[in-house]
Amino acid sequence: MTGTNGNPTGTTGPTDHTGVIVVGSGPTGLLLAGDLATAGIPVTVLEKRPRKISNLSRAFALHARSLEQLDARGLADELEATGRTLDRLRLFGRLSIDLTALPSRFNHVLVLPQYEVEKALARRAVEAGAGFRYDTEMTGLVQDADGVTVGTRGPDGRTESLRAAYVVGADGMRSAVRGAIGLPFPGKSVIRSVVLADVKLAEQPDELLTVSAMGDAFAFLAPFGDGYYRVIGWHRGHDVPDTEPLDLAEVKEITRLALGRDYGMHDARWMSRFHSDERQAPAYRVGRVFLAGDAAHVHTPAGGQGMNTGLQDAANLSWKLVSVLAGHADPALLDTYQSERHPVGKAVLRSSGGLVRLAMAKRPWTRAARAALTGLVSHVGPARRRATAQVTGIGYRYPAPRGTHPLTGTRVPDVRLADGSRLYEALRDGHFVLITPAHEPFSHELPPHPDRLTAAHWASARRTTLLVRPDGYAAWASDTTPAPGALRSALTAHLGPAPARQLH
Repeated sequence: MTGTNGNPTGTTGPTDHTGVIVVGSGPTGLLLAGDLATAGIPVTVLEKRPRKISNLSRAFALHARSLEQLDARGLADELEATGRTLDRLRLFGRLSIDLTALPSRFNHVLVLPQYEVEKALARRAVEAGAGFRYDTEMTGLVQDADGVTVGTRGPDGRTESLRAAYVVGADGMRSAVRGAIGLPFPGKSVIRSVVLADVKLAEQPDELLTVSAMGDAFAFLAPFGDGYYRVIGWHRGHDVPDTEPLDLAEVKEITRLALGRDYGMHDARWMSRFHSDERQAPAYRVGRVFLAGDAAHVHTPAGGQGMNTGLQDAANLSWKLVSVLAGHADPALLDTYQSERHPVGKAVLRSSGGLVRLAMAKRPWTRAARAALTGLVSHVGPARRRATAQVTGIGYRYPAPRGTHPLTGTRVPDVRLADGSRLYEALRDGHFVLITPAHEPFSHELPPHPDRLTAAHWASARRTTLLVRPDGYAAWASDTTPAPGALRSALTAHLGPAPARQLH
């Protein structure tokens, strides 16, 4: 059963379901499912893998913006205690970015395997009431004006149809959801025959993350924290199919060529080959079906932006689904997922691909471009800040209507509030947060939105009135005391009318 227009066959009748089906239980799908369940939206996660956390992680870094989003869900501190922080991100050669001046509580990269992030997000989703179906494959979907019917095949081969208002495909590069709605995935393979291995090392590297390119070879080392290291390596002159057998001798040779030594690699518990693609779906939404994470975009691992971009997709989409399903917002709000996140995915493809091409520069003019970029980022403040903001994710802003306040669409830092708390603590309820000047009450202006709005005052003397979206971006702002009714109009526009409608 595939496509959006056919009828499911060979399945039992649809199970009544008024919420969301999330396909895929990686970090993107788990954050999204946890947000929906926390807000009281029925959500079912379909995962074709068995019920276990895989240690075959490719991602090892959480950047500042992702840590801020995890902080808004009460998870960042425990992950910080599990991983190790790095205050300088090395990209290639002598090009590195100092993160200590980053305007964030998380002025560093947190190094830890992806599966640790998945553990925390999965626990949150389960505790919030999300349903999980493991060993369950999506066999296709059909959508209509009222919802989506998803066909599944369970571990015993039994087929079933599930019904939901919306479906989100967070099922990776080979997304079954993307295929079912007929979306292409244009792009190309950038690097072929990349080797992966999990090994023990006789000699501990000097740096927490070790990365370098030399001649025709590239290598990256990252610790799992259990005595094993992940090795990612590539050699320009050895282009073989992903199915070609791989042994430890080849991994060691590539590492020696790129890093000058192999650190005494031994006891490989897993080895594989893969190819790194740059691809992006032309649309992140088709009707009632959305794509997020690697299902929507894939790119090279340069800069460690993959998992982080997917987490941001989920944070952007979840509150919009909640608002629409709870009856607080027009379904047109969901169109902004495309307009806000697709340009970010495109920018990440461009930056990560550029880093790889410069790292592996061979021709004189590309080597000259690499040297120029290294000098620019290392010595020119504005260029360094732009590069840092992009790689860490804190520099992206979303489109805003013409004539709106300059803050609209920008990330709001984790500011202190008058009661001693922080903004990202106030965001943990999944509500909008209205921050007003101290000692300037707006009780006469505020419609009753107890289930959608948290009101707070600045701890500072700032005079801006600021409405912060549940994902930590500015929805509306005013630098002067709003005119009578203006604040009420802004709140109604973003939060919907009061009193709250019932979930439907």
